Formats: sequence, structure tokens, C-alpha cells
Amino acid sequence: MSAVVRLGRRMAIIALVAGYALLAHYTNTAARTETLGTLLALAPIVLTALSMARHSRHRLPMLAMLGIGCAALLMAWTTIAHHFARIYWLEHAGSQLVLCLVFGRTLSGGREPMCTRFARSIHGSLTPEIEHYTRQVTAAWVLFFGSMAAVSTILFFAAPLAAWSAFANFLTAPLIGLMFVAEYLVRRRLHPHTKHAHILDAIKVFWKAPAG
Repeated sequence: MSAVVRLGRRMAIIALVAGYALLAHYTNTAARTETLGTLLALAPIVLTALSMARHSRHRLPMLAMLGIGCAALLMAWTTIAHHFARIYWLEHAGSQLVLCLVFGRTLSGGREPMCTRFARSIHGSLTPEIEHYTRQVTAAWVLFFGSMAAVSTILFFAAPLAAWSAFANFLTAPLIGLMFVAEYLVRRRLHPHTKHAHILDAIKVFWKAPAG
């Protein structure tokens, strides 16, 4: 794949994500946007379920279940449309909580910490010092994702919907990016003689990591 095509794909993804965030925030702050808001809120769930069904070994039964689920959504459309903001919240807080649990799970039971696995995929063998550091970084990500889920929930139930929407749609990605930058600066300070991967390399490994 040429560099131009890769750049074009990345720009398209960025534009799609930005457009979705703007539309989602609009539906949370404007009047009479129940239909659009419900469609946008349900789209990630339906598309994810469709992708899982297509790649499942039991494709036809999974697709049939998805069809039944979509039919049930249509039957309950009026009720769902009155509470579509809760779907946005469940997706945002839920995704942060899942990441918190996925990272946290690797810190127990003799498993390899998630960030240690990322570092090993980039550098190969690691020194005991770096293994200890990457374990601490994994714990920091657990705290970060847990805090994001908690803040999302508190804002949704205790603050105006527009405040929660701004946090969820416009601050989540920058905060994750800031976390990468902070970790990189701390790593350079604590381990100045270690070969450091570029921040973008860490983001790529994080993005491509299997869910398991």
C-alpha cells in the first residue's frame, strides 16, 4: 500500500471520527434530534455486532440473532429514542471500563502486563528494570481508564448533558493522547539510556493489540 493511500485512509478515519463526535454532541445539545441521536448512538453497537457475526464460525446463526435484535430495537424505538443519551453514556463509560478491566486483568494471575507485552513486541527482550517499569505503566493505564469511566458517569448524572457530551466527544481522545505523551516523557526521564520507541509506535501497537 502506497504512502498516499495510507495517508488518505488515516485522514478519512480522522474525518469520520471527528464528524461522528460533532454530530453526537449536536444531538445531545439540540432539540428534536431523537431520531438522529438514536441512530448515531446505536450505530457503533450494530456495526460491531455485524462485524463479529461476519467473522464468527457460526455466521448464519449470528446474523440471524442480529436481525432479531434489530427487529426488537425497531419495536422499542419510541422508548429508546426518549433515552438515547443513555446509550451514548453506556458506550463511553462502558468502553473505558472494559479497557480498565482488560489492562487490570493482566496484572494478576502470573500474566504478562499489557504494556510489557506492547514493549516486548517493539523491542524484543526486556531488562528486569524495564519489565518492572512497564508493569507500573499498565497500572497507570488501569487507573486512567477507571477514572475516565467514573468521571463520565458522574458528569452524566450530576452535570448538564452538554458538559458530559463535551467531555465524552471532545476530551477523551486528547486525554488519551496526553497520557501517551506523559508516559513517554516519564520514560525518557527515568530510563535515559534505554532505546525509546517513538510515541506513534506505541500508539500503533496499542491500536492493533488483539482484544484477548
